[in-house]
Amino acid sequence: MNIALGTQLDDTDFETAVAKTKAALSEQGFGVLTEIDMQATLKAKLGEDMERYIILGACNPTLAHRAVGVMPQIGLLLPCNVVVRADTSTPDSTTVIVEAMNPQIMVEVTGVPELAAVANDATARLRAAIDTLGGRTTENM
Repeated sequence: MNIALGTQLDDTDFETAVAKTKAALSEQGFGVLTEIDMQATLKAKLGEDMERYIILGACNPTLAHRAVGVMPQIGLLLPCNVVVRADTSTPDSTTVIVEAMNPQIMVEVTGVPELAAVANDATARLRAAIDTLGGRTTENM
């Protein structure tokens, strides 16, 4: 099973990719509750350099409510993080990768079949948001 749903955006700047990702998530009912700038945090806390890397804490309240209603502990696995990161495979790369956790993992990890309907809905919404961005689809692991 792939752990992520994603796309690779070529010839785009990072800020545009983040803005488009937030808009695409919003169109699918996901609000962005948090934004973690990993690059700035690791530089400030550890003095370490890394590529541009933002974690968007996205949540669709309706889906979260349905999932928690089936299994209260599922909050530990809700597919709420969406990563927008610069591809550093080449020094002059203008490629940005956008990835979200595959919601099907909730069903596989828990073994609770009643979560399948929520996972299917979340997968469809996240895939639609990612597809709106264009780019080349990436499915990891």
